[in-house]
Amino acid sequence: MEKKRMIISGSNNIFVKFWNFCWEIYYKNPEIWNYLIVGGLTTVVSLGVKYGLLFTILDAKDAFELQVAVIVSWVAAVLFAYVTNRVFVFHSKSKAYLKELISFFAGRVLTLLMEMAIMFIFVTWLGLNSDMWVVVFTIIVQILVTIFNYILSKIFVFKKES
Repeated sequence: MEKKRMIISGSNNIFVKFWNFCWEIYYKNPEIWNYLIVGGLTTVVSLGVKYGLLFTILDAKDAFELQVAVIVSWVAAVLFAYVTNRVFVFHSKSKAYLKELISFFAGRVLTLLMEMAIMFIFVTWLGLNSDMWVVVFTIIVQILVTIFNYILSKIFVFKKES
């Protein structure tokens, strides 16, 4: 299936040039760009669910209710990520939905544990817990988690059937 390119020709307009530049970058590796777009939307879903719960029916000051909001938002985000990655990123045609879903959740749990371990080691155990270090490690860990989630999804969850 030939993808339609969104290039606009015949203009020296700066916006048209920028538009064409962006589409050329996108078409060099659309799977990775789609993955990053879906990841951004997944973050919006996660934060939307979490804060939606905390600003309506749950109380952030209650430790248990806060954890409920975190867990529910994580599950909602992973479900959203599974569907959007399946359809828009990896274009999976597999009929083994349940196997894919379980593999996807398992990969996300693995990278969640990886994130928790890295943050524990550097922030808690090594005592690098100033606001600056927490932000730095959070950014580094998010980049690593994104890369590992992509690799796990590509190799183990949505692998192309030969």
